[in-house]
Amino acid sequence: MLGHNAALAPAVPPAPGLTLDGCYRHCGAIAQQYSKSFAFSLRFLPSARRRAAWAVYAFCRTADDIVDRTEAPTERLSALDAWDAQLRAAYGGRAVHPVFVALADATARYDVPLQAAVDLLRGARMDVSVDRYATYEELRRYCYLVASTVGVLVTPILGALDESALPYAVTLGEAMQLTNILRDVGEDARMGRIYLPADEMARFGYAETDLMDGTVDERFVALMQFQIERARRLYAEAEPGIAKLHPESRYTVRLALQFYRGILAAIEVNRYDVFTKRAYVSLRAKALTAISALLV
Repeated sequence: MLGHNAALAPAVPPAPGLTLDGCYRHCGAIAQQYSKSFAFSLRFLPSARRRAAWAVYAFCRTADDIVDRTEAPTERLSALDAWDAQLRAAYGGRAVHPVFVALADATARYDVPLQAAVDLLRGARMDVSVDRYATYEELRRYCYLVASTVGVLVTPILGALDESALPYAVTLGEAMQLTNILRDVGEDARMGRIYLPADEMARFGYAETDLMDGTVDERFVALMQFQIERARRLYAEAEPGIAKLHPESRYTVRLALQFYRGILAAIEVNRYDVFTKRAYVSLRAKALTAISALLV
């Protein structure tokens, strides 16, 4: 595990009417409601690590929910600022909200880094104010802020054997966010967002108007194949990092990686139609994946 950070304030007792266990259960319910794959993977962690990961997920998920509200951008940015203020209060020992009570306790136990959480909120603000990316380098920076930061947040919870685990966590976050982007092309387009890099769309002769019309043709298929192969390379680069985690956490991360990588195959099965079909890993496929991951 990474070294202890003595500068972090210890968790404070929960606000009146809230127990610490209740705050953690609140975070676990958020994980179960919004990401069954994530919640399934976390089942195989020891209880203390699992609860801490719930707290991180609930913090990130709430920020994402703020971004997706139908309110005006200024109101959503104000709500993110308020969430940011509660985050900093929690790290100062003044947590009140159930998510932050749990996160403060997780931080006291595992040194969950504040800067990664602050960076994630920077990425959330980008989702409010930025809806196009000119190049993959621009998109990659966004992926770091909204997803690789999650890897940085959970790495001390999972138990890194040394600091060399962190670059792999960053790469895995990039792979997962790119997978999310490919799965959600149609949904994001309906909200006016295009994450596919503009220069790469142009390279394949696929226009923004084509995407907004939900056109699936040979140009779009080639573009998606290119992106899927990129995501698969990222998963392959990230996979050796699993061995750099505490043994009791490796199975959970391997499951999460394989579940997400399975979404890419589901996109292919759907013949790249990400406009009218949602790519997902079925419960049966998850069960088979869980069994096969035991054999690695």
